[in-house]
Amino acid sequence: MIDFTNLPVRNKTYAGANGSKISVLYNDELYMLKFPAVPAVNKEMSYANGCVSEYLGCHIFESIGIPVQKTMLGTYTKKGKQKIVVACKDFTAGSLVLQDFASLKNTIIDSAHNGYGTELSDIVKTLEEQTAVDPQMLTEWFWDMFIVDALIGNWDRHNGNWGFLYNTITDEISLAPIYDCGSCLFPQADAEIMRKTLDDPAEREIRIFERPLSGIKINGQKIQYFKFVSSLGNKDCNKALKRILPKIDMKKIYKIVDETPFISDLQKEFYKTMLRERKERILDFSYQKLRKRERSKEQEC
Repeated sequence: MIDFTNLPVRNKTYAGANGSKISVLYNDELYMLKFPAVPAVNKEMSYANGCVSEYLGCHIFESIGIPVQKTMLGTYTKKGKQKIVVACKDFTAGSLVLQDFASLKNTIIDSAHNGYGTELSDIVKTLEEQTAVDPQMLTEWFWDMFIVDALIGNWDRHNGNWGFLYNTITDEISLAPIYDCGSCLFPQADAEIMRKTLDDPAEREIRIFERPLSGIKINGQKIQYFKFVSSLGNKDCNKALKRILPKIDMKKIYKIVDETPFISDLQKEFYKTMLRERKERILDFSYQKLRKRERSKEQEC
């Protein structure tokens, strides 16, 4: 229960559309403090649960063994109103500069394509043709991230919120930790929506199979996570599924949810239910389908 209200504020600024952000010092380290955004869809909510989603999404990535930005939940009081905020540790320091994937994409895709365009074919082209980092490593990173985003229901993973750390002195580039998970786990679901989803299997199925959609597109249409992963049509996605699924420990994830401060028992039940069902009905289903296909091919040989 950290109160971030009176921390020293720095002049560093951060881009991004979801909520206000300020830079603060906490234990002599720089953090980006993210404030809850006003919901764009559910007007019944005063503020979206994006700060909680940010915290949970990052900690779930961490539990699976993927390097991620450190996040902490706390409070911030302004003009007598207390808000739940998330502090995200600034992983740029000294000569390190954050460069998003869009910047790298701009060096590969012809000028007719925008670096922030999320057409899968353009992304794959960049993964294969860029020379800043090992192409295979970058391809595996992208698809590992995609599989975890499918688990947590991230609808806003775009080319501007994942990327690299560039060393301005050595000219070296490395993968940045995962960051910006505030659009996962249905941040605009209020108590009424959560209860309805828990009580009605049809409502749960909508939030498993139909939404949220991925921010990645095929022929201009956003990818439906279940349809894409279960189609087994992308070999690199299939490999990521086989790498990531064994690392998903639901007991660890339940513990993360149960120990998350500020959230209600209803929220905890909702998050754990959706995570369990998305794992079972998207990832487990697809993995079993993949193993069946592989066994069938082995028997043919």
